[in-house]
Amino acid sequence: MRIDWWTLALQTANVLILIWLLARFLFRPVADIVARRQEEANKLLADAAEVQRQAQDARAELERARADIVADRDEVIADANRVAESERMAVLARTNNEIASLRAQADAAICRDRIAMEKALIERTRELSVEIAQRLLERVSPMVAAEAFLAGLCQQVRALPPRERTALMSAQADAIEIITASPLSADDVERIRSAIAEALGKRGFAFRSDPAVIAGIELHSRHAVIRNSWQGDLERIRRELKGVDETARQSQ
Repeated sequence: MRIDWWTLALQTANVLILIWLLARFLFRPVADIVARRQEEANKLLADAAEVQRQAQDARAELERARADIVADRDEVIADANRVAESERMAVLARTNNEIASLRAQADAAICRDRIAMEKALIERTRELSVEIAQRLLERVSPMVAAEAFLAGLCQQVRALPPRERTALMSAQADAIEIITASPLSADDVERIRSAIAEALGKRGFAFRSDPAVIAGIELHSRHAVIRNSWQGDLERIRRELKGVDETARQSQ
């Protein structure tokens, strides 16, 4: 087999020219295009990475803002709860004070009404007692009613302390009064004068009648008042009832 060197040389030259032409007009533009594409792709990737970073930063900022909002909301809620609790306690305190004041006013009003009722009851009891006594005495003569209390009065006169007895004995005759509920006859006056004079040791007395005595005898002077009468008994009972009522109020 015979090789045609000229043909081989020409073909080789053609191949080299083709390669140079391809490299000149095809491979370099393609490489430039590929390089530009690669550069654009890298730029796009870089832009995408920047956008992603910015998105992450924005997301982090959003999370921080959200956390701040939640914290602010919790603080606002806590402040509102504290204010509401403080206001509730203040309202409760005011309500308790108002209730206590109203209760105190009600108790005071009840106490005043009770005291007024008790006073009215005591006064009414006294009036009824006087009325009953007067009705009973209508059936008894004045002397009989007086003599029923005379012994007790004489006993009180005998039991007087020495100072009061001396003061009564040294008093003027008209300075000592024997008081009965109704006027007495002369004989009744003399019997009563004699009995009291024997008990006191003095005879000078003045007699006077006073319906307020109701029944009994009273001895009045500037130094002493000796009572053995229904009026005195009723006054003593009234004082005792008043004392019991005051003791009960103090113990409440």
